[in-house]
Amino acid sequence: MKLNGLSAGSIIHPGQKLALSAGTTAPASAPAASKPAASTPPASTGSASKTHTVAKGDTLWAIANTHGVSVSTLLTLNGLKSSSIIYPGQKLSVKMAAAPASSSAAPAPSAPAPKPAAPGGASHTVAAGETVWAIAQKHGTSVAALLSANGLGDASIIYPGQKLTIPSATGLDAEQTANAQLIIKVGRDRGVPERGIAIALATAMVESGIRNLDYGDRDSQGLFQQRPSQGWGTVAQITDPYRSTATFYGGPQDPNGATTRGLLDIAGWQSMAFTDAAQAVQISAFPDRYGQWETTAFGWLAALG
Repeated sequence: MKLNGLSAGSIIHPGQKLALSAGTTAPASAPAASKPAASTPPASTGSASKTHTVAKGDTLWAIANTHGVSVSTLLTLNGLKSSSIIYPGQKLSVKMAAAPASSSAAPAPSAPAPKPAAPGGASHTVAAGETVWAIAQKHGTSVAALLSANGLGDASIIYPGQKLTIPSATGLDAEQTANAQLIIKVGRDRGVPERGIAIALATAMVESGIRNLDYGDRDSQGLFQQRPSQGWGTVAQITDPYRSTATFYGGPQDPNGATTRGLLDIAGWQSMAFTDAAQAVQISAFPDRYGQWETTAFGWLAALG
């Protein structure tokens, strides 16, 4: 790495020439020599070991799925991280040797199964130079929805020729869609302006994924993760989607009266920044998250409202 001016995060590519010692250059056919030692697993021994040679277009998830192991197991076997880059020709261990060396480190927990692709979604073949953001914009969806529909994470790499499932126009599943429609309906019934409804939708996505959760931080529950201990209602009331939405909006028809403060109770909320208006209701430890969903929330409102 030092001879070639590389770091642990550097990306190497087929055909790249790497120096193996001062004044020499490696032949193009030896890309494996450039792999950092920390990322190269020790050679497996014993008849029970099994390897996979990475082919063009392979992903960690696809390799793990092919060999019936979890992604976390595949990473552990090969000394990789979720952000590691794999390349054609690289050999990966996909099965532990019959008698592996003991280790004091606890095994990594199995990675959760990727979220299934959104039903009925179109597909997109990645072209050279495309980014996840550009693809999401082209198809009118959010980056988060595109990643989720394809079982990808923020650190995932896409490559030319890869086929991506494009989620539905809203990127929401049936449960989320029903809850989003209810949030919109309650807002309409109470005469809440479009921007206020979008704030409610974004807040519900940040707090619960627009799901009526029966758990949360401390005693938080429901669509908006409201807390009985803070006067938002009983557990039954907080997990009533219609009532919890009404209390988020607040105003003259607030079921909680003056006990809690909803969006309409905040002076000047319409002139506040999107995220600040949501934070004024939620008082979250992560106040900047709501604004990240502003554009998407208005898209949901246009599609469902």
